[in-house]
Amino acid sequence: MRSNFKSREQEVADQGRQSFIEAARRAQIIECAIDAIAELGFAQTSLAQIAKRAGISTGVISYYFAGKDDLIAAVAAHVYAVGEAHIDPLVSRERGLRSALLSFIDASVDFIAAKPRYPMAIMNIVRAGRAEGGKPRFDPAVGARRQDAFQQILTHGQETGEFRPFDVHVMTMTIIESLDVIPQQLVDAPDLDLGAYATELVTLFDLATRHPSFVGDAS
Repeated sequence: MRSNFKSREQEVADQGRQSFIEAARRAQIIECAIDAIAELGFAQTSLAQIAKRAGISTGVISYYFAGKDDLIAAVAAHVYAVGEAHIDPLVSRERGLRSALLSFIDASVDFIAAKPRYPMAIMNIVRAGRAEGGKPRFDPAVGARRQDAFQQILTHGQETGEFRPFDVHVMTMTIIESLDVIPQQLVDAPDLDLGAYATELVTLFDLATRHPSFVGDAS
């Protein structure tokens, strides 16, 4: 006689399939939100717009996210995580701090070229300003990891003599701002040559940071 009760192994397998389906649906919603925010801007992007792109109801979005603010936080976390996954391996393989800095800048532009919708969505979210009550629209720590990484490279590079003396915070923010302006440049000039753009930024910040007496390979 066949049992009407599922085995423990079957229950685990069913839970695994359900978890996979839910993760895939959540990822789909985040991607559609990125598309909508990048194309329409933050204010014009509603849950209804996102649901339409995903081919689902707004109720499905509400099942996975507490509201638009929760979804926006997830979008920001996803964009920065994908960016880190793209950039970190390229920077980590460099042996010197000068080459790590230049690789970081080049890889950052390469990420923008590969996934322009991602930084464009973040740009539109940031431009929308803070939420009601002055609360940030996403966790500042998400974006702060990039700032910390640049600061660590620059600080250690000064300690090793690869970089000249300068204010690390000012240099870090200047580098970041030079990268964060690129999405708007793409809006104004969609055919912008990002390869050439990256080359100019790498040269600019190599000249701005390198110690005159340092001799090393930045290739």
